[in-house]
Amino acid sequence: MLRAIVLALAFAVCAPAQLPRGFYAWWSRPEITRGLNLTPGQRQQIRATVQQYRPHLLNVRAEVLRAEQDLTQEFNRSPVNPAKADEAIARLVDARSDLTRTLSELSLKLRLVLTDQQWQELQRRQPTPGGGTPEPAEPPEQK
Repeated sequence: MLRAIVLALAFAVCAPAQLPRGFYAWWSRPEITRGLNLTPGQRQQIRATVQQYRPHLLNVRAEVLRAEQDLTQEFNRSPVNPAKADEAIARLVDARSDLTRTLSELSLKLRLVLTDQQWQELQRRQPTPGGGTPEPAEPPEQK
């Protein structure tokens, strides 16, 4: 049981770093979107999609934070109640699952707005783990 609690805590701490590639708010980062040559129609679709998902994203992120806090409180109790800790772990897993599902759905809708070339460039521009943002590619020389 103690091992399960330790593993759950390790998961809670490490999970944000393990989100799949492409899950970041690229649409709100001018240094990322600049040079993608988005059409006005694409910009409007992206804006509308983000506005549609924003309330649910705020709710699921808040639920993840509450579940993390609940789990921390259970771990800090003395003595630890394994049943309540298991319940807190289950709530955290469910909340993170909902967040991942919502981000995946949003990412899919936004991906469908982009051309293949724009998507490839967006992936190339994804921030690096150290926090830096790659520079946009120089356009190829015209011959």
